[in-house]
Amino acid sequence: MSVIFRWFSISAVIVALDLYTKHLVQNAFVYGEHLTINTYFDLVRYHNEGAAFSFLANAGGWQKWFFTAITAIAVIVITYLIIKHHAEKLFCCGLALVLGGAIGNLYDRLTLGYVVDFLYFHIDDLYWPAFNVADSAICIGVGLLLMDSFKKEKPFAGK
Repeated sequence: MSVIFRWFSISAVIVALDLYTKHLVQNAFVYGEHLTINTYFDLVRYHNEGAAFSFLANAGGWQKWFFTAITAIAVIVITYLIIKHHAEKLFCCGLALVLGGAIGNLYDRLTLGYVVDFLYFHIDDLYWPAFNVADSAICIGVGLLLMDSFKKEKPFAGK
């Protein structure tokens, strides 16, 4: 059971770090404000009412409940998978990061109606959409899950 606790602890740290950094940004910036850190990175305060890269951001409000439902289902499935496969380190670490990120963004969506984004990378006039700690954890977690999927032996179909 202590191994399972480790995975959920990783998720909890991600949630805490995500919510804390968003809190700092909300207290330091007004909506749309930019602070240039260097030639390729700004801190900003944006509100994302959609999903990744503002997908469905202007859908009229129904998307909040749609993404909330999808995230709630994902949280349940990921929790089940962590419990079932708790001994698989890379797989569970990836799931734990995705779970923490999903919960962090879900909290924003439920309490604010949008997700706070503040990390804004760019090269010259090419800008990557703003994101946050939760989004970072989700991306890293998915990367770990992809790595895990390639390392597993696949049964030979001809046998």
